[in-house]
Amino acid sequence: VQLQASGGGLVQAGGSLKLSCVASGNIVSVRAMGWYRQAPGKQREVVASLNGGSTSYGDSVKGRFTISRDSAKNTVYLQMNSLKPEDTGVYYCKVVGILGSYWGQGTQVTVSS
Repeated sequence: VQLQASGGGLVQAGGSLKLSCVASGNIVSVRAMGWYRQAPGKQREVVASLNGGSTSYGDSVKGRFTISRDSAKNTVYLQMNSLKPEDTGVYYCKVVGILGSYWGQGTQVTVSS
């Protein structure tokens, strides 16, 4: 199983980016999907997660980020609007199946002020 994340880049504050994470291979019975980020010098934190039909978001991104999934394409997305400099970091996708958890390689998001 491999997860390929893409869509990061450099954007000005107030701008938008959409991250994608494509899963290849056989992930048996996906239980949850999520996006995490890690800023320089900080621990990795959860940004958004999708568990069944329920979504949850970190407090700092509520109302600005939206997680979604296209099961037919084995893809999870993160739409990020009204970006702030503090959103800067490496964003990782994660998929949890009944046989284990899988991480993508990360995509860099940089928000300039």
